[in-house]
Amino acid sequence: MRVAILAPVAWRTPPRHYGPWEQIASNITEGLITNGIDATLFATADSKTSGKLDAVIERGYEEDRSQDAKVAECLHISNLMEKAADFDIIHNHFDFLPLTYSNLVKTPIVTTIHGFSSPRIIPVYQKYNKVSTYVSISNADRSPMLTYAATIYNGIRTSDFQFQNSPKDYLLYFGRIHHDKGTAEAIKIACKAKKQLLIAGIIQDKAYFENKVKPFLNDQIVYIGEAGPEKRNDLMKNALALLHPINFAEPFGLSVAEAMLCGTPVIAFDRGAMKELIMHGKTGFLLQNVSEAAEAVADVTKLSRRECRRWSMERFSQEKMVSDYIKVYNSILMKRKESLNI
Repeated sequence: MRVAILAPVAWRTPPRHYGPWEQIASNITEGLITNGIDATLFATADSKTSGKLDAVIERGYEEDRSQDAKVAECLHISNLMEKAADFDIIHNHFDFLPLTYSNLVKTPIVTTIHGFSSPRIIPVYQKYNKVSTYVSISNADRSPMLTYAATIYNGIRTSDFQFQNSPKDYLLYFGRIHHDKGTAEAIKIACKAKKQLLIAGIIQDKAYFENKVKPFLNDQIVYIGEAGPEKRNDLMKNALALLHPINFAEPFGLSVAEAMLCGTPVIAFDRGAMKELIMHGKTGFLLQNVSEAAEAVADVTKLSRRECRRWSMERFSQEKMVSDYIKVYNSILMKRKESLNI
């Protein structure tokens, strides 16, 4: 089986810091190679893979702002589609744009829908629903207007996250600095709970950071900037709990699964896919507002950090994710073979 993995080109694959779609594209590529499958990663030229890398964009357009993002995307997507005949499966992690090639290439396209940026993009998915295969990353993020082959949770390289049963006495916010991710709410929770809060992540909304975060920074509320893999592991494993007070229906939430891999419970607002990621009262708490979340901080020490790790290992490992995708690939190829024999 020859599989082409189409990663985004906003960031390097895997990302240096932020880039969840790029990270999952990398995890799938490396997992396929481990399983003996011929995988080619289509990503930026500075990307890293143990398999084959095909690139026409030197660096991600978020890392090199001299580029026009749309031009980079068009050149990148067309590069793969013009080579479609070389592959048995194309696995798309680039949202809806590659779907426009669905009727122009013979190679089956599997699209992992990492979330809907807006309901306005759904008509594109609808148009190609019969000729493409869609996979959701949570049941909560499914559109009733589409049909799906499977729900496959994002899988993490478990060896990248160390278990820690004796954490330090701080709370962690890990993610984009943006209203959607609830940075300001995390600050309020920490203040009410009288705990130190470490904030790590890229500043996606500068005005939000200046108005809702920066005025509250002090010895208790500390912004430490972006965090790469090693720093991320240390921050997560040593945290008393991860605060995830999201203000939108998040399709998944990689940091939630990553924190639990370290044994760190998660205090989250009950929105989006959080019910699928967190066992309330066992691996964290699903709550409605800042006051409830602040009260829950006192109860996190009652949760088993070993149970957090076991739960995350069982549901959100790279191995499970890749195995589930291989099943989808094989199903598509089997149906294709049967249709050609008719």
